[in-house]
This record gives sequence, C-alpha cells and structure tokens, in this order.
Amino acid sequence: MESANTLCPGRKCKGGVLAHLERLEAQTNISNRKSEEPAVRKKESSLRTKIRELRQQRDKLRAEVKQWGARVKEPPAKEDPSRTVISEQEVLEREWRNVDAILEAYRFTGLSGKLTSRGVCMCISTAFEGNLLDSYFVDLVIEKPLRIHHHSVPVFIPLEKIAAAHLQTDVQRFLFRLWEYLNAYAGRKYQADQLESDFCDVLTGPLQRNALCNLLSFTYKVEQRCQTFSFSARLLYEDPTAALPTNVTVTRPEQDDRP
Repeated sequence: MESANTLCPGRKCKGGVLAHLERLEAQTNISNRKSEEPAVRKKESSLRTKIRELRQQRDKLRAEVKQWGARVKEPPAKEDPSRTVISEQEVLEREWRNVDAILEAYRFTGLSGKLTSRGVCMCISTAFEGNLLDSYFVDLVIEKPLRIHHHSVPVFIPLEKIAAAHLQTDVQRFLFRLWEYLNAYAGRKYQADQLESDFCDVLTGPLQRNALCNLLSFTYKVEQRCQTFSFSARLLYEDPTAALPTNVTVTRPEQDDRP
C-alpha cells in the first residue's frame, strides 16, 4: 500500500490521508469562492440597476395617474354670469370629456375601457400575486342620470349597492370600489382552486365554499411517526374586499378521550 506521506512530499501529514484530503478540499472551496466573488458582485450590481429602473418607471406611472386624476377633478372654468342656464347637451358633452380623460388614466391600473355609441364599456381585470385572473365588464350609458346598460359582474357582488353610493356622484370611486370587490373575490377563488388542485393528496374530503368564497372549510391529514392525524380548518373573510382571511379556526374532529 502506498504510504500516506507521499501526499505530503517533504513533510509529514498530520492526521493521515483523510485529514490531508479535507484540508485540500477546504483550500479548493476557498479558492472557488474567491473566483466567484467578481461574478456575484457583477450580478448584484446589475440587479440593483434593474431595481432602480423599475422604481423610476413606477414613479413615472404614478405621477401620470395623479396628473390625469387632477385634470378630471378640475372645476370647470368660470362662465359668463349672464348665462344662468346650461343646456343638457353641454352637460353631456362635459361628461364625455371627463369619461375620455378617465379612460386614459385607467390604462395604468386594473381598469380599461372604450367609448361606445351609448357611453363607455369598462373592463375590470383581476389578479393575485402576479397571476392574471378573470376580467369583467360594465357597460355605462352616459346620460342623466348615468345608468348601467349591461354587465358581467357576478350576482353575489353588491353592484347595485356600490352604484347607488357612487355612480351618480363619483364615477372613479364607483369603478375602483367595484374593482376592490371583484379583485378580492377572484383572489379568494384562485387560492381555493389552488388548494384543491395542489394539495388534493392531503385533503380528506371536498373543499366547502360559498359563492363569494369568503367562507372556506376543509379537512386535511398530517402524518407523524407512522400516525395520521386529521384536522378541520375554517377560513372566514369578514372583509369582502380582502383576499386574505381575517379569522382561521383549526380543530381536531377526532379528539382523544384522554385528559
């Protein structure tokens, strides 16, 4: 057998061959880390530059949306005091101009739309954690009073209540409030669907949910030390505009008789 000292010519290896190999491996790791450091620093610098660019784009978009919002809310120019009556045609034309400005501003949000022969058709897009979900539309007729001609909003979303509170006084507020309800519902539905599809091997029964997906209940199993334990979970979303639960209850359906 070859002597261990051949790996350390000219001197003795303390600890034998294995210890010497460990020292060689440690030296190799240190050398590799040193060689990787410039590449890591270069990548970090590139990421920081990208972050700054994205923040600048974000700030620019926010400024544009704010600018458009200010333009929409600007009071009309002072008119001739002698004119005490404004024709209905002038009122409608002003509404058209306001809606056109709103559409341009909404391009930077989850809302978009296009003008129609009756008024405007708004498209409300929903998303959750970067995943684009369902879209809904609301067809508005621009007349006095403003009214909804057609829509695809689910029946369990309080569209009439939101319209009664905001449609005639603040169209922007109406659309953003409706978007809050729809986006939260779509997020809850998406999470429930993902739970059923990705964790079906853990669930011991069907996932129970209501139409608004603000009340979920399910039973799942946990295996530990060759034993299987079952738990029942109940998720409550008290805020219909929230995509995360406000109350979670977990119980054991089969409690031990032991104290």
